[in-house]
Amino acid sequence: MSEKMKVRELIEMVDRAIGSLKIAIISNQQRSFESPYTSLEFTERAVELQEDLNALEKLRERLSGLDPDEDVGKHIGDEELARILRFIEEAENLNEHVY
Repeated sequence: MSEKMKVRELIEMVDRAIGSLKIAIISNQQRSFESPYTSLEFTERAVELQEDLNALEKLRERLSGLDPDEDVGKHIGDEELARILRFIEEAENLNEHVY
């Protein structure tokens, strides 16, 4: 898996996940104003998503210093890459903006 994926491909995936998280954060922030009964829940979720966004932005920064045409496996171990890919998949599949 990692020996075939290029750094550029992983950066593109991270960028898409960052976009999804930003949408989900805005959605949760907006929904926190809907009702005093649910505002805390949406505010807490927005904070959790912001922490995930910060982690992806750090990863993006780390990857941007690498040669985009190199194999990811030269810089990231298989277990770490698998964890990153699962995290990205979860972030991309967020449907928090759907009511």
